Amino acid sequence: HVQLVESGGGSVQAGGSLRLSCVPSGYTYDRSVCMGWFRQAPGKEREGVATILAGGGSTAVADSVKGRFSISQDNAKNTVYLQMNSLKAEDTATYFCAARPGHVCSWDYNYWGQGTQVTVS
Repeated sequence: HVQLVESGGGSVQAGGSLRLSCVPSGYTYDRSVCMGWFRQAPGKEREGVATILAGGGSTAVADSVKGRFSISQDNAKNTVYLQMNSLKAEDTATYFCAARPGHVCSWDYNYWGQGTQVTVS
């Protein structure tokens, strides 16, 4: 049973930073797994933010956050991070961690966490 647990959300002033963490369980965390971060603001569609190939490091970041957000991983801890800098009010959303089998990461995912709220004021 695949589980994804996010943490690190909260409230921050514009210009501030937050780091989200995602700890997956229920499968082998290796190069055959893609991990992603998505967000959804009230009244808006879910948006892909960043992806990373677990264990491999290949990453992609959405244009909307490029230069401010970065995705990384700690293989020893099986943890994926989303570092968010220079936060803006429009970054306010629920952020979700996601996972899928694969060697080439896309924006289509099978497994989802419960989400963590990020509020920027």
